Amino acid sequence: MTVSPPLLLIVDSGNTHVRWGLHDGSKWLKQGMAAQTGKASLEREWQDLREPARILVSHVAGTDAKADLSELFSRWRIEPQWVTAVAYQCGVRNYYADPAQLGSDRWAALVAAWELQRQGCLVVDAGTAMTVDALSDTGEFLGGIITPGIDMMQRVLVEHTASLKPEEGKFCDYPDSTADAIFSGAVHALAGAVERMAALLATTLGHVPDCILCGGAAQQLQSQLNLNVRVMDDLVLEGLILIARESMEDAATGAIKLDP
Repeated sequence: MTVSPPLLLIVDSGNTHVRWGLHDGSKWLKQGMAAQTGKASLEREWQDLREPARILVSHVAGTDAKADLSELFSRWRIEPQWVTAVAYQCGVRNYYADPAQLGSDRWAALVAAWELQRQGCLVVDAGTAMTVDALSDTGEFLGGIITPGIDMMQRVLVEHTASLKPEEGKFCDYPDSTADAIFSGAVHALAGAVERMAALLATTLGHVPDCILCGGAAQQLQSQLNLNVRVMDDLVLEGLILIARESMEDAATGAIKLDP
């Protein structure tokens, strides 16, 4: 008799989208994405899923969205685990003054990036907001910055400037229309922020760091960065898998987690 492996439902609930995947401990069986307001879409996608043994969630989108997710999870008997950042996990040390204040999505992305690199790097999530986080060569999260994302930068400028109206622009070296000027300016601003953080981290590390890039604007930003860039669309999901795996191993052995 073949025993099916326990299934993990992994959910990255961000400000704009919900990414999710069903994992059997070694590979993804199914993955999907829905708008944060797309509760009905998620309900359709999840109605035929095999029941997971664990549900692990990174959630940063507020209480109403969390309530919607909780209602969807209630179809299964298992209680979801809502991930929070801690002082040390999966080889990464969190130097935030209050470790739990770090967003769970940023924490999961740092964990995944450390597993990929095992050396100092920048971890960039270019979504609704852009975060640029620094990892040391020994797995220390040194800190990071948060800026508005490309869409937010454009929207705020249009909303607060009387003569501007919403128009779709494109990136140009020398924009000759207002829409292109706004879009190009946003891309330059974000790329400049990443490269300034890379220069700062290079001074700290003694070598130029790689950049691990995820988020909805990753492709737009990648081509404008003068860095070695690796795009990982599912970075947060991969980090959540590592967090789940470590917690299961600790539970199986009865280990008490001590900081090294």
